[in-house]
Amino acid sequence: MIRCIIVEDERLAQQVIQSHLYKVPEFQLVAVCNNAVEALEALKNLDVDLIFLDIQLPGINGLNFLRSLSNPPLVILTTAYTEYGVESYEFSVIDYLLKPISFERFKKAINKILNGRLFSKNPSEKSISTRHIFIKSNNKFFKINFSEIIYIEAMKDYLKIHTSDFHLVALQTMGEMEKCLPPDQFIRVHKSFIVAVAHIKSVYGNTIDLGTASIPIGISFKTSVMNLIAGK
Repeated sequence: MIRCIIVEDERLAQQVIQSHLYKVPEFQLVAVCNNAVEALEALKNLDVDLIFLDIQLPGINGLNFLRSLSNPPLVILTTAYTEYGVESYEFSVIDYLLKPISFERFKKAINKILNGRLFSKNPSEKSISTRHIFIKSNNKFFKINFSEIIYIEAMKDYLKIHTSDFHLVALQTMGEMEKCLPPDQFIRVHKSFIVAVAHIKSVYGNTIDLGTASIPIGISFKTSVMNLIAGK
């Protein structure tokens, strides 16, 4: 279940987003906030995975509120104004929804989360706005912290995500997964393997030792691995 809050001062806009959310069973609305102060309180007291954030808020506007957060959850911006689109890319938001928000447009935005695509529409954007990812497996959405992942293995049309406590199989490509991972924490070392840098014990020959597994280094990925070792 993806827990979310709405930060919006207009009653009608609140109701529209709530109505859309009720049609999507994977999401749970845990709070509705009228301003940034209420939103900050909600983030302190609740486990929040996603914020639907209006830009034009009383007092602190949505972008300044977002700028003040050191580790924000995922964010979908909502606004009646088009001029904030470029500035919103600074925050790696999931999407930028213009009011009035139709359910079709709303669904397109949240599908980026449900499909594991956690970035903004800018394909060159590599920043990540959260410390976890949601992975769909067996009709459920599992929340996995990046710190839990040891390595990811390609299995034809599927991926197997290896952690210290469990394995999870998901229908997703390596390319899609790679885009969802922080590039400073994970490295593609083979066409079939992505490893967590923090879990690398040693590198020898064409092999990476993760303690729990030995991962081959592909020829085309050897330079990247050597650059990692050299601190480049």
